[in-house]
Amino acid sequence: MAAPPQITCAGRTDAGVHARGQVVHVDLPADLPKIRRGGTTRPMEAHDLLTAVNRQVSPAVVVKEAAPAPEGFDARRSATGRRYRYLIWNGPVADPLLAPVVWHVHGHLDLKKMAAASDVLVGEHDFGAFCRRPPGTAKGDPVLRRVRRAVWTVMLGAEVEDANAAAGPTGIGRLLRFEIEADSFCQQMVRSLVAQLVEVGKGGPTAADVVASLKAGDRSGLPAPAPPNGLCLVSVSYLG
Repeated sequence: MAAPPQITCAGRTDAGVHARGQVVHVDLPADLPKIRRGGTTRPMEAHDLLTAVNRQVSPAVVVKEAAPAPEGFDARRSATGRRYRYLIWNGPVADPLLAPVVWHVHGHLDLKKMAAASDVLVGEHDFGAFCRRPPGTAKGDPVLRRVRRAVWTVMLGAEVEDANAAAGPTGIGRLLRFEIEADSFCQQMVRSLVAQLVEVGKGGPTAADVVASLKAGDRSGLPAPAPPNGLCLVSVSYLG
């Protein structure tokens, strides 16, 4: 029996992390199986493959689109950018319906301070303090990544422009969204950054401390990464 074809993902996420915009490629035989539709037999096409896969794996996994890739395309190495989203439920008690996709943080969070600390992440920096060291690199080697955007917003059914808006109409809490886009990410980078930014929001470290951690490249003294369930790979970008 032939081995199953190898699947390559654009983003390799930790266990428990979600994805809405994952991209994968798989090398299939040139001669795909024939299918019978409406009394005729024809070779399987991309939309037939999409339907067949969704019948097997939906709703836990859903294929939104399937198409032949150009020669040499690699879902991971051809990517020019990735965007992640992290959700936090900030309120005195957890929300049972949101629990699978958020990190519940009780106590006041100052989003103005968190936004200021997020601003210092934009640009190319050594993120060695905020990720697991990539294989093949030695201690002290810089882990350079270029962040294009890092923004906090408040979601209360509709987006609120003021990142320091008050609690919702019921006073129960706020759903906070952190979005970050970069050329690429190292393992646990987003979760580690979110954990530190939450500490900033609680009144601990400052934006200057985040800058110092970036320059030091040392994880000691930093909080453990935020829980994986709040993180989602939103989209992957490619040239053209």
